[in-house]
Amino acid sequence: MSTNGPTGYGQNPYEGNNPYGQQNQNPYGGDQQPYQQEAPYGQPYGQPQAEQQPYGQPQGTQQPYGQPGYGTPPQQPYGRPEGSWPHGHPQAGPYGGSPVPTGPPLAPIGERLVARLIDVGVLLIPTVLLFTVLGASILYYVVAALLSFGYEAAMLLTQGGQTVGKKVMKLRVVDQGSGGKPAENSLLIRAALYTLPNAVYCVGSLFALLNVLWPLWDKPLQQALHDKPAKTVVIKES
Repeated sequence: MSTNGPTGYGQNPYEGNNPYGQQNQNPYGGDQQPYQQEAPYGQPYGQPQAEQQPYGQPQGTQQPYGQPGYGTPPQQPYGRPEGSWPHGHPQAGPYGGSPVPTGPPLAPIGERLVARLIDVGVLLIPTVLLFTVLGASILYYVVAALLSFGYEAAMLLTQGGQTVGKKVMKLRVVDQGSGGKPAENSLLIRAALYTLPNAVYCVGSLFALLNVLWPLWDKPLQQALHDKPAKTVVIKES
């Protein structure tokens, strides 16, 4: 005969064996955790997943639109003629190459010769008068050279690097280094080397011919002999 008595009055008959009075337990012995998405390879488990970068997009800050990326050589400014003289110091070329010229173009040789012929025409009348008075003498060559020097120096100093011929042909003498107005000493040296050798009979004429033709083979600045000590170049204005 069983010694267990019947369930007492007021006692829950389902206590101890009725699952409705107990909390659900994890069948594996631990507290049940909410489902978490599996972390990608190399990502610590349980930490939020970083925003994935679009395929093919480099990591880091995106390059602004229109900005040249790494390794892209600088492009020539739109509308800037190639082979022109820098208005300032030459810019370094891509990857340390040759300087990229920018700024107004150098004056064509033919236009420089035409400008010189116009200047000769300006001085033609006073030169003929001198020859009439002095004849083909040493004094004539000296005075004619001084007259040419005075005209050249006065025009370059007062007209911003232009003579009458250069104004007509839209040419201008500028500094070789900065592309701006040359120093007064540079303009005086340039005018002296161009005109004063003519004071020496025959030798001055040969020097003048060589001086005028020198830009034909002088590269890349197309300088005449009187440009080199003065550190000047002649540009074409638009």
